Amino acid sequence: MTMTNSQTTWDVLIDAAWQAREHAYAPYSGFRVGAAVQCADGSIYGGCNIENVSYGLTNCAERTAMFQAVANGAKEFHRMVICADTPEPIAPCGACRQVMVELAPQMEVLLINKEGKQIFTTVEKLMPYSFSDFPQQTENDEGDV
Repeated sequence: MTMTNSQTTWDVLIDAAWQAREHAYAPYSGFRVGAAVQCADGSIYGGCNIENVSYGLTNCAERTAMFQAVANGAKEFHRMVICADTPEPIAPCGACRQVMVELAPQMEVLLINKEGKQIFTTVEKLMPYSFSDFPQQTENDEGDV
Protein backbone atom coordinates (compact mmCIF):
# COMPACT_ATOMS: atom_id res chain seq x y z
CA MET A 1 0.00 0.00 0.00
CA THR A 2 1.31 3.44 -0.84
CA MET A 3 1.17 5.87 2.02
CA THR A 4 -1.09 8.74 1.01
CA ASN A 5 -0.27 10.97 3.96
CA SER A 6 2.93 12.42 5.34
CA GLN A 7 5.29 10.25 7.33
CA THR A 8 4.91 12.72 10.20
CA THR A 9 1.23 11.78 10.57
CA TRP A 10 2.11 8.11 10.80
CA ASP A 11 4.93 8.87 13.27
CA VAL A 12 2.51 10.72 15.56
CA LEU A 13 0.08 7.80 15.40
CA ILE A 14 2.84 5.28 16.07
CA ASP A 15 3.94 7.23 19.15
CA ALA A 16 0.33 7.48 20.37
CA ALA A 17 -0.18 3.72 19.96
CA TRP A 18 2.97 2.89 21.92
CA GLN A 19 1.97 5.35 24.65
CA ALA A 20 -1.50 3.78 24.85
CA ARG A 21 0.09 0.34 25.14
CA GLU A 22 1.78 1.46 28.36
CA HIS A 23 -1.67 1.57 29.99
CA ALA A 24 -2.66 -1.97 28.98
CA TYR A 25 -4.24 -4.08 31.69
CA ALA A 26 -3.04 -7.59 30.92
CA PRO A 27 -2.43 -9.42 34.23
CA TYR A 28 -3.49 -12.81 32.86
CA SER A 29 -1.79 -13.07 29.48
CA GLY A 30 0.91 -10.42 29.81
CA PHE A 31 0.16 -9.63 26.14
CA ARG A 32 0.01 -5.84 25.88
CA VAL A 33 -1.32 -4.12 22.75
CA GLY A 34 -1.70 -0.47 21.85
CA ALA A 35 -3.68 1.27 19.14
CA ALA A 36 -4.25 4.82 17.97
CA VAL A 37 -6.90 6.02 15.54
CA GLN A 38 -6.90 9.30 13.67
CA CYS A 39 -10.26 10.89 12.98
CA ALA A 40 -11.32 13.07 10.05
CA ASP A 41 -10.78 16.23 12.09
CA GLY A 42 -7.19 15.17 12.87
CA SER A 43 -7.87 14.20 16.48
CA ILE A 44 -6.15 11.05 17.73
CA TYR A 45 -7.49 8.59 20.27
CA GLY A 46 -5.40 5.87 21.85
CA GLY A 47 -6.52 2.56 23.23
CA CYS A 48 -5.03 -0.44 25.01
CA ASN A 49 -6.23 -3.94 25.68
CA ILE A 50 -8.09 -4.42 28.95
CA GLU A 51 -8.29 -8.01 30.15
CA ASN A 52 -10.75 -9.67 32.47
CA VAL A 53 -10.44 -12.99 34.26
CA SER A 54 -13.46 -13.96 32.16
CA TYR A 55 -11.61 -13.62 28.84
CA GLY A 56 -14.80 -13.02 26.85
CA LEU A 57 -15.15 -9.69 28.66
CA THR A 58 -11.72 -8.53 27.52
CA ASN A 59 -11.61 -5.53 25.19
CA CYS A 60 -8.91 -5.16 22.55
CA ALA A 61 -6.84 -2.03 21.98
CA GLU A 62 -8.37 -1.38 18.56
CA ARG A 63 -11.93 -1.35 19.86
CA THR A 64 -10.92 0.65 22.93
CA ALA A 65 -9.44 3.38 20.69
CA MET A 66 -12.41 3.46 18.32
CA PHE A 67 -15.01 3.35 21.11
CA GLN A 68 -13.24 6.19 22.92
CA ALA A 69 -13.30 8.24 19.71
CA VAL A 70 -17.01 7.53 19.16
CA ALA A 71 -17.74 8.39 22.82
CA ASN A 72 -16.12 11.76 22.13
CA GLY A 73 -18.24 12.41 19.05
CA ALA A 74 -16.00 11.11 16.24
CA LYS A 75 -17.82 9.60 13.29
CA GLU A 76 -15.16 9.32 10.58
CA PHE A 77 -11.79 7.59 10.82
CA HIS A 78 -8.84 7.82 8.43
CA ARG A 79 -6.05 5.66 9.80
CA MET A 80 -5.05 3.41 12.68
CA VAL A 81 -1.81 2.05 14.11
CA ILE A 82 -1.74 -1.23 16.07
CA CYS A 83 1.42 -2.12 18.00
CA ALA A 84 2.78 -4.92 20.16
CA ASP A 85 6.14 -6.21 21.34
CA THR A 86 6.00 -9.33 19.17
CA PRO A 87 8.37 -10.96 16.64
CA GLU A 88 6.04 -9.93 13.80
CA PRO A 89 3.42 -7.18 13.60
CA ILE A 90 0.04 -8.40 14.85
CA ALA A 91 -3.29 -8.09 13.08
CA PRO A 92 -6.62 -7.30 14.72
CA CYS A 93 -8.87 -10.12 15.89
CA GLY A 94 -12.13 -10.88 14.11
CA ALA A 95 -14.26 -8.86 16.54
CA CYS A 96 -12.08 -5.79 16.00
CA ARG A 97 -12.15 -6.28 12.24
CA GLN A 98 -15.95 -6.39 12.27
CA VAL A 99 -16.14 -3.15 14.28
CA MET A 100 -13.60 -1.56 11.92
CA VAL A 101 -15.70 -2.60 8.90
CA GLU A 102 -18.78 -0.97 10.37
CA LEU A 103 -17.16 2.24 11.63
CA ALA A 104 -14.33 2.77 9.12
CA PRO A 105 -14.45 0.48 6.07
CA GLN A 106 -11.97 2.61 4.08
CA MET A 107 -9.48 3.19 6.91
CA GLU A 108 -5.75 2.70 6.36
CA VAL A 109 -4.06 0.49 8.96
CA LEU A 110 -0.43 0.16 10.02
CA LEU A 111 0.62 -2.92 12.00
CA ILE A 112 3.98 -2.50 13.75
CA ASN A 113 6.20 -4.36 16.22
CA LYS A 114 8.81 -3.06 18.68
CA GLU A 115 11.66 -3.55 16.20
CA GLY A 116 9.86 -1.29 13.73
CA LYS A 117 8.75 -3.95 11.24
CA GLN A 118 5.64 -2.59 9.53
CA ILE A 119 2.77 -3.89 7.46
CA PHE A 120 0.54 -1.33 5.72
CA THR A 121 -2.95 -2.49 4.88
CA THR A 122 -6.58 -1.37 4.88
CA VAL A 123 -9.71 -2.50 6.67
CA GLU A 124 -11.00 -3.76 3.33
CA LYS A 125 -7.94 -5.99 2.91
CA LEU A 126 -8.14 -7.20 6.51
CA MET A 127 -11.79 -8.19 6.12
CA PRO A 128 -12.66 -9.20 2.54
CA TYR A 129 -16.25 -10.25 1.93
CA SER A 130 -17.20 -8.59 5.19
CA PHE A 131 -20.46 -8.87 7.06
CA SER A 132 -21.81 -5.42 6.12
CA ASP A 133 -24.22 -3.33 4.08
CA PHE A 134 -27.46 -4.53 5.60
CA PRO A 135 -30.73 -2.78 4.85
CA GLN A 136 -31.97 -0.61 7.68
CA GLN A 137 -34.68 -2.23 9.76
CA THR A 138 -38.01 -0.45 9.74
CA GLU A 139 -41.15 -0.87 11.76
CA ASN A 140 -43.87 -3.04 10.25
CA ASP A 141 -47.58 -2.33 10.50
CA GLU A 142 -47.77 -3.79 14.03
CA GLY A 143 -44.98 -1.52 15.28
CA ASP A 144 -42.47 -4.37 15.62
CA VAL A 145 -39.01 -4.16 14.21
